[in-house]
Amino acid sequence: MTASRPTFSGWPLLGLIAVAVLAMTGLTIAAQADLVEGVHSAVRATARSSFALFLLVFTASAFAVLLPGPASAALLRERRYLGLGFAFSHLVHAIVIYAYGRLAPEFWPSRTGLANVPGTLGYLFLLAMTITSFKPVARRMSATAWKRLHTAGMWVLAAVFALSYFKRIAMSPAYALPFALLVAAVAIRVLGKLAQAGKRRRRAAAQTAALRSS
Repeated sequence: MTASRPTFSGWPLLGLIAVAVLAMTGLTIAAQADLVEGVHSAVRATARSSFALFLLVFTASAFAVLLPGPASAALLRERRYLGLGFAFSHLVHAIVIYAYGRLAPEFWPSRTGLANVPGTLGYLFLLAMTITSFKPVARRMSATAWKRLHTAGMWVLAAVFALSYFKRIAMSPAYALPFALLVAAVAIRVLGKLAQAGKRRRRAAAQTAALRSS
């Protein structure tokens, strides 16, 4: 007997995330009497939604190893769609940043070219990862190349988030919380990789012992 999948799984889950992000963005803008301030608030709100989705994707495989069970298995199963949801949220984030720059012309001149490098690099990796998340494109890549791209991309995005939050701690201590969450996520991911490597070594040792005893 095959267990039925949840209603919001796969593409429906991505659709739910997209609707939620758009609704949140619209409500955030509408909640402010001033349009400029509303769009500015939407920039922050979409940054938070992107960060939350990123953390889920970043730690999915580690939780599946460290805390095996239905919840971690579901998280790992839906990782692709959560990743696409993260990409959608960050696309909306880019759009509201552009809108804010148009509404507040002083925004872009206040930023140096160097300050834009990490975010630009992050978006380039995110674009490459999003495109290669679709099966027709992924099939044209070797498994090794696909894995290297997505692994490097996740670490680049983690570094971009870390830098973004860390440099803002001096402006507001509240940014210490997302920075701490990211540090914890990195630790979880590393522990997951170590645990996975340990399982492989034990499996290989058991196979070697079985061959020797046969």
